[in-house]
Amino acid sequence: MIINDTEPLLIETAWEVCNQVGGIYTVIRSKVPAMVEKWGNRYCLLGPYMPPNVLAEFEPSDDYDHPMGKAVLKMRQAGFEVHYGYWLVTGRPLVVLFNPFSVYNKLGQIKYELWEHHGIGTPNDVDLIDQVVSLGYQVKEFYRFLADGQTTQQPIIAHFHEWMAGTPIPEMRRMGLPVQIVFTTHATLLGRYLAMNDPNFYNHLPFYDWSKEAKHFNIEPSVAIERSAAHGSHVFTTVSDVTDQECIYLLGRKSDVILPNGLNIERFVALHEFQNLHKEYKEQINEFVMGHFFHNYKFDLDKTLFFFTSGRYEFRNKGFDVTLEALARLNGLMRLYNIDKTVVMFFVTKRPYYSINPAALQSRALLEEIRQTCDEITKQVGERMFYEVAAGIAPKLPPLNDFIDDYWKLRLRRTVQAWRTSQLPIVVTHNLIDDGNDEILNFLRAAHLVNNAYDKVKIVYHPDFITTSSPLFSMDYGQFVRGCHLGVFPSYYEPWGYTPLECNASGVPSITSDLSGYGDYVLKNIPDHQNKGMYVVKRYNKGFDEAANELTEQMFSFVQQSRRERISQRNKTESASVEFDWKNLSIHYDRAYRLAIERR
Repeated sequence: MIINDTEPLLIETAWEVCNQVGGIYTVIRSKVPAMVEKWGNRYCLLGPYMPPNVLAEFEPSDDYDHPMGKAVLKMRQAGFEVHYGYWLVTGRPLVVLFNPFSVYNKLGQIKYELWEHHGIGTPNDVDLIDQVVSLGYQVKEFYRFLADGQTTQQPIIAHFHEWMAGTPIPEMRRMGLPVQIVFTTHATLLGRYLAMNDPNFYNHLPFYDWSKEAKHFNIEPSVAIERSAAHGSHVFTTVSDVTDQECIYLLGRKSDVILPNGLNIERFVALHEFQNLHKEYKEQINEFVMGHFFHNYKFDLDKTLFFFTSGRYEFRNKGFDVTLEALARLNGLMRLYNIDKTVVMFFVTKRPYYSINPAALQSRALLEEIRQTCDEITKQVGERMFYEVAAGIAPKLPPLNDFIDDYWKLRLRRTVQAWRTSQLPIVVTHNLIDDGNDEILNFLRAAHLVNNAYDKVKIVYHPDFITTSSPLFSMDYGQFVRGCHLGVFPSYYEPWGYTPLECNASGVPSITSDLSGYGDYVLKNIPDHQNKGMYVVKRYNKGFDEAANELTEQMFSFVQQSRRERISQRNKTESASVEFDWKNLSIHYDRAYRLAIERR
């Protein structure tokens, strides 16, 4: 393996390298192709070796000519368990993975040094803290071997993401390792907790005592690690101007560079096919909707719009509260003005549940039975009609009912009777463990938005991820998104926000808020953004009622669009998403890395 020994190595470290547990995984993985294209084999990654997550994503290598490989061999000679190879994603970058559990015998000493050298206290028997600290120790040792002056003469840029990867930074600075450190916080840990619990978070931001609040939420060790990483880095970065304000007041340091998040847009590109894909996947959602609603009443699917929201269950942070309020108001407006359309709103989020609601499964199964029976009847009628027409010189077509055997008539009648019910269509598709305290359900009950026949807005609450293995949808999340008409994400706290960006890349308009990093970026950088399907609700310094009103107006305006207008907007939405391709946004990372080298 030949590499330029004068150009810098760029090594990114994250807890979610080859380990899909949250949003940072999407950031890192989607960015890899653009980084490999720009940096070639001078780009590498470090992360945890965490079975079973790693098994399908990692391919070992025995080519140790790369400086990374040489450092791995030195670590193994020193007794460390180190895995070296390639991440099986587009670009196939080199990765080095460390088993956090392999140094648990040294955990006491590692924690002692964190306290002795940096004043960072870590509790015992907190699994995530133990794993993070163990990984950090091994990453620090890796850089000690890599930057020993013999393994490579190249400048080294070490980019760490989030507090889980940040524990090596203070010790690397104390040791004076010749490594230029960039640290990115994608969301301050304390900010997330405060926003969930303080309805005036942004107004109170300058007045929080970070130490007192960290103690209150019992997250002192994690916040201490995050602050040490922020202050220990040569270049400190975050993902948006919105999050930068948190950094100033909660971490005590303003970011040097803003690194907006992008996507590998090529993964989403379907060229002229994306409109056809929308139609195809909309038909699959239609099937679900028929099974879910039509056993009680029906509505015109050709005049039905599918809205959805998704993400981590944080009722206020993710804007579920304002979304529900706006849906109730939208329902009232559509009924008041007798809008001849129906909105089916999907809430897709992960919640603890016992099982899928048997009623949902039975309804779906009976609908499939009706379909199969109708197919058999259609086949029989077709064959007999053909025979009748072909057999006579001037045939007289008998009633089609005469072509159907009594068996199929009876079977269809029985199946339909078994399917019909007087019960309203269920709101939640699963049996939740804590149904009585679920905030989404409690709002819907209080607002009486429970799928009445007269309601223009119908609700489907799906408390699990949508995957191809789901018996209710039988499609993956990306296909589901393409089949919908509008994504709704008016977050109160969202450092960036990938869900609306993924919508736009798929040609699906979306609504976000100016309190999300993505929404803030759109307002500042995308002209005529609303016409391009990028709607932004103003929530900064706005009350709940104002935000709900604006969201209602945006959804009501969307509902009134003609099909031609929606098709035109989907084209503009998909075209505009190229603005967020990593090939364009990686220039911000280039700036951070240049600054790191300048500060040597």
